[in-house]
Amino acid sequence: MPDQPKQINFTIVPDDSPSGEAPGSGKSAPRTYANFCSIAHTPFDFTLTFCEVMPLSDKEIKEAEADHVVRAPVRAKIVVPVQFVPNLIAALQEHWRMFSESYSNAGWNKGTEPVH
Repeated sequence: MPDQPKQINFTIVPDDSPSGEAPGSGKSAPRTYANFCSIAHTPFDFTLTFCEVMPLSDKEIKEAEADHVVRAPVRAKIVVPVQFVPNLIAALQEHWRMFSESYSNAGWNKGTEPVH
């Protein structure tokens, strides 16, 4: 009977220490704010492009009226394999459920408006 591969069960946790820093050193990765996400896909992966959309100036509003485009700076571009997407969706749905239950009386939008 051939040897069976050894199975190891483990949990993956984020390590906020920058490369080369010892875990627990107190230094963490910078946070990036984004309030818009564009999504594209290929047969192999999904690309999530996170942007920060700021209030528009009068000049930017006039430009947007002319060409129907508002440019927003890209803050992060994340590429994930197709196999990762169902777990991402499930995790977001679970966290949204918990958030909605926790803040149901706080007047937060319950997701009734379209999301891009």
